[in-house]
Amino acid sequence: MSKKIIVADDEPALRELVADYFEAEGYEVLQADDGDVAISLLEKNSDTDALIMDVMMPELDGWTATKKIREFSSVPILMLTARSQEFDQLMGFESGADDYVTKPFSLAVLEKRIDALIKRSKGNVQIDMGLIINAESYTATIDSKPLDLTVKEFELLKILKENAGRVFTRDQLLDTIWGYDYDGDIRTVDSHIARLRVKLGEYGNKHLKTIYGVGYKLDK
Repeated sequence: MSKKIIVADDEPALRELVADYFEAEGYEVLQADDGDVAISLLEKNSDTDALIMDVMMPELDGWTATKKIREFSSVPILMLTARSQEFDQLMGFESGADDYVTKPFSLAVLEKRIDALIKRSKGNVQIDMGLIINAESYTATIDSKPLDLTVKEFELLKILKENAGRVFTRDQLLDTIWGYDYDGDIRTVDSHIARLRVKLGEYGNKHLKTIYGVGYKLDK
């Protein structure tokens, strides 16, 4: 599956150069000439893997656009700046950017930095429709609101999210989460799923599905 990125820069020549390079590397590239356009594209493409954001754009600058994006998304953002002053770098990080590159830059280096951000994001955090799961800290949030999950509830949510669309039987979930030597009642899976669905609220009602006679799945 190709990785999807958004390139936001008001310089058409530079934007096209970056887009051509990344497309040759197998990426799907969406282009924006302003911060507002980048936000709109991201809202319509929630499967975007990363965003390259220029700082200086005429209508909505990169710093402001990044702040607005952070209100609804944790997509990795790399900022482009024409200056190397510490102020620009600090502003980028305070806005919510994950990394920055100073112009002029190497396209190969830019691609490596983006690839690293995507791998870091995919490795420990899964994002889907407002749901963020952090495997390192055993935490989960929906729309930036933390979920109060037990360890077993988190592990259930994690395995269902990592295998979105796949139906797990109760026995499979029991063996995976509780272990093969667990001798308790299989209905413990049902009770944990029921509590998890309640804690997930509207997201749970919409995405956490019971496949009657089989088991459970989390919709993609």
